[in-house]
Amino acid sequence: MSTFTIRRFNSVVADSLVNAGYPTPLARVLSARGITSPKELTNDIKEMLPPHLMKNCMEAGKLLANCLVEKKKIFVIGDYDCDGAAGVAVGILGLRLLGAEFPDFLIPDREKEGYGLSKLLVDRALMDKAEVLVTVDNGISSIEAIRYAKEKGLTVIVTDHHLPADELPPADFIVNPNQKDDTFPSKALCGAGVMFYLLFATRAALREMGMYSKTPQPNLLSLVDLVALATIADVVPLDKNNRILVTKGIERIRQNKMQSGLAALLKVAGKNCFDINAIDLAFSVAPRINAAGRLSTNDLGVYCLISGDAPTAFDFANKLEALNKERKEKEREMQKDAISNIGTIDDVESPAICLYDSSWHSGIVGLVASRVKDSLYRPTIAFAPSTETGKEGEIKGSGRSISGIHLRDVLDLIDKTCPGLILKFGGHAMAAGLTIKEKDFDKFQKAFKKAVDKLAPPESFVKNTLTDGELCAKDFGLGLASAIESVVWGPSFPEPIFSNRFEVKSQKLLKDTHLKLMLEADGVPVSAIWFRRKKPVPDFVTLAYKLSVNQWMGRKSLQLIIEDMEDENESLF
Repeated sequence: MSTFTIRRFNSVVADSLVNAGYPTPLARVLSARGITSPKELTNDIKEMLPPHLMKNCMEAGKLLANCLVEKKKIFVIGDYDCDGAAGVAVGILGLRLLGAEFPDFLIPDREKEGYGLSKLLVDRALMDKAEVLVTVDNGISSIEAIRYAKEKGLTVIVTDHHLPADELPPADFIVNPNQKDDTFPSKALCGAGVMFYLLFATRAALREMGMYSKTPQPNLLSLVDLVALATIADVVPLDKNNRILVTKGIERIRQNKMQSGLAALLKVAGKNCFDINAIDLAFSVAPRINAAGRLSTNDLGVYCLISGDAPTAFDFANKLEALNKERKEKEREMQKDAISNIGTIDDVESPAICLYDSSWHSGIVGLVASRVKDSLYRPTIAFAPSTETGKEGEIKGSGRSISGIHLRDVLDLIDKTCPGLILKFGGHAMAAGLTIKEKDFDKFQKAFKKAVDKLAPPESFVKNTLTDGELCAKDFGLGLASAIESVVWGPSFPEPIFSNRFEVKSQKLLKDTHLKLMLEADGVPVSAIWFRRKKPVPDFVTLAYKLSVNQWMGRKSLQLIIEDMEDENESLF
């Protein structure tokens, strides 16, 4: 069952925002998200937190500056998702701006080498004469690999944003706002964001060394479009600092001042850079970069983002487009299998769902888990065989959770109560990854359900959609929708969701996948779409929705994006 709860807002703050020119519904939304004054929404780059506030950042910058002056061979070690690829691109392009002649990069092959820095990657870097390794979006858990790298005489700087364990890797410096005793006010930077900060610290060190006494210092803000992409793609909380980075990045894109690779990706996605928004980055650009990492390695994504000319970038973008189509097809096949598997589950009231198919691809199981979680509103883990060298007989799982159930805590409880069952795991509240032996799947399935049942409050399984209340008939227009789209939304600063009682005037399926609706509220007709919903809705219904500006054949119109239906407990498949 789904219930709707209206968010509380501060009426005094809302009135001050209305006086500053914000539409009344948007003013209420912003006050409900903790905004206390119009000044908090200025997003001036001068208000970006300085790098000296981050632990080890300035010291690591000095070390990297010395490596640049000594012309040491630097390798940036990334991850295979969009944040990792964009972070590597920020590192490579930034190092070039700071004077590095031939900085290089390595990204692990998801299937063969797994996540993060490994001994295999260290050996690959050594074969290419590496002297310095700088990780981005990984490294905080690569203890053995970094110890190995140090034994081989390499300088190692870790930049990461993931939560550290009790033991830290023996790197020369670790730059991570989430490490112990780091007082950096923003803990929400993505991997590319941390790399961005290291570059600023490195430039400051070079400036102190007199490198820019006769020449202008390089403009590192030219890379903020990639930082914005990574921030949106990695779904990190949009606190004040991240909103600044995303806003400035989108501004550069709209001014057509973005990197050639990002421009090419927007082109193959059919997007106009002049009216781009965060949603376009999340659903049109990021999936194309992620596709390469899901199916193999993400070298293609990095090469696209660091391309210096349009034709080369467009060639890489087309290759990523082809991989994304392949990814979509595999995902569709796996979802069909998942639906079939769900149909065989005996306990329909199970507190958690575990799925495994020997034909599934480990790079796509996370997407399948997400779809099933959305459909059944239960924590879900989907497994596929591991194809890593020497990992025969193992299966890799990717999980997604629901509000109120911390997935990593669930796995930690299983690890404590069933030692050895989980070979390795990691993640956070809403998403996590793990590896187990194939023969232990049934045992893990039972342990997973038991752990979720123990940790989950009973009310967790009733979906509660937070809304920002009703809109009046006069609010159903492009003015409010455009005002909402002008604000950067994301985790911890969610896009407005309103709720109204509607009469359904007509409904039909588009492409046998999405439900197209013509609604009416207070006599006002409104077009709407419910993505991945096939079953018709009642003639009178209370819906939760977002406002969007639909563009077709050069014309703009209002369209509601349906998010939920009150008192609904049906599968979205």
